[in-house]
Amino acid sequence: MNKFKLLYVENVIFRKSKQLQQQLTFFMWLENIGYDKQVDIIWAGEDGAWHILPAEFHSTLGHDKEYWSASITLSLSKEQSLPGNIQFSLRYRVLGAEYLLNNAGHNYSSEADSGIKLADQQPLLNVAFANQLQPSQKSLLITAAVDQSFNAEKVTLHWTTDNWKTVKKTACQFKRNHWDKTLQSHARNPNQYGTQLWTGKITHAELFNLKYVISCENNQQTVWDNNEGHNYSFQREQLKVLILNLHCYQEENQDEKFTTIARAIDELDVDIVCLQEVAEYWRDGQGDWESNAAKIINDRLIEPFHMHTDWSHLGFDKFREGVAILSRYPLSNHESRYVSDSHDAYNIHSRKVVAACVFVPYIGLINVFSAHLSWLEDGFQEQFQRLHEWAEHINTDDVKATLLCGDFNITAGSNGYKLVVDSGEYQDQFLAINKQGVFNKIFKVNDPHWQDLLADDYRIDYIFMNKNSALKATSANAIFTAEDYGRVSDHCGYLMTFESL
Repeated sequence: MNKFKLLYVENVIFRKSKQLQQQLTFFMWLENIGYDKQVDIIWAGEDGAWHILPAEFHSTLGHDKEYWSASITLSLSKEQSLPGNIQFSLRYRVLGAEYLLNNAGHNYSSEADSGIKLADQQPLLNVAFANQLQPSQKSLLITAAVDQSFNAEKVTLHWTTDNWKTVKKTACQFKRNHWDKTLQSHARNPNQYGTQLWTGKITHAELFNLKYVISCENNQQTVWDNNEGHNYSFQREQLKVLILNLHCYQEENQDEKFTTIARAIDELDVDIVCLQEVAEYWRDGQGDWESNAAKIINDRLIEPFHMHTDWSHLGFDKFREGVAILSRYPLSNHESRYVSDSHDAYNIHSRKVVAACVFVPYIGLINVFSAHLSWLEDGFQEQFQRLHEWAEHINTDDVKATLLCGDFNITAGSNGYKLVVDSGEYQDQFLAINKQGVFNKIFKVNDPHWQDLLADDYRIDYIFMNKNSALKATSANAIFTAEDYGRVSDHCGYLMTFESL
């Protein structure tokens, strides 16, 4: 199976502010193999000079694919001519592998001002579609590209705002440039490659609930574009949460790994980071803020986050060891407290948890806890019970979700994990995405043999979310592995994405 696919290329020349310009746009899908990926368009104009144009993430396509796009606008000047006709190929780099699309070694081509060219003889495609709503947006213009050889007679938008309980239809109009207004409706629009453009407008007060598909009819058949079975819709505002145990300054090339972690947070657009084994030098118990691992990572972000951190005990005989929350959004009601019986700084099983409330735009208030609890035989049960009670106590009606994040030192399926399951309040979000059948048996129907289903699952790091949350997990992946960014700790990290129900 192809790892990625070109969907269309657009090549247009236009005049803006009395200046002649040429715009090139490329649109494709690719398999979401790993997070640390690079997609490039390698192209050349009529002058024969080759250029590399980086593509950017556009939107998701189901759970395992993504749309990516690249665009560049060039202006005619005394020093620079327009590219004119172009040739190009596509390159996708991920997990140390490189995949190429180059038209079987002949490169793809696009002639100057030829408009949109659909790849692989597709008869119908939604083009230039928006991936996010603008604030207070009430209308949406949709453009369907149709291969002229299909002889389209009608293009229709089928849409709903109540998850297909009711369906509305909007007829699309054949799109022509202003000089074609006097022509009859069957006249083809000026596109050298014979691609027709049809447009339709949907107006509704709740576009955030919109789902739509496109049909195209001729006198013999109807074809559909339903986004490969996923419907077109606007991605809801997402919340990305990363958890990672930092291994308390025990890594080789430690400073380089701090930089890698910061780079990943920036590149992956993480919103909230929960860190454990956050260390700073002991200095007779007074600490050394400049050496604090969470501070160092935060300082290396392109734009530093809001931060709440505290320490629990002496770690590895020379560090103040604790936990931290970093957030793109301001923190309120931040608090830290011991959940262990011991509060002795010289006892490794003195465990403190930090908590804060985060207001996430378009989602609401989220209570976040960063925890590093002890093993089952060293106090996990008491510590989790206190954490559970604390979280429930501050779970007010305006809180959309509670996330218990971090290193819980309980293996999936163990008796400690069973204590979380038996609480009836919190559910394992990584399992909800990656092993939905197992998740349902554990958290939905309480299968008596559920523990056997996790025999090969050795995770001890989790995001547990309250079951009555107004959020749902949409993706969950391990990162800082040999395949994604490389190892930065004796733990891998877990990155999870949530959106409103």
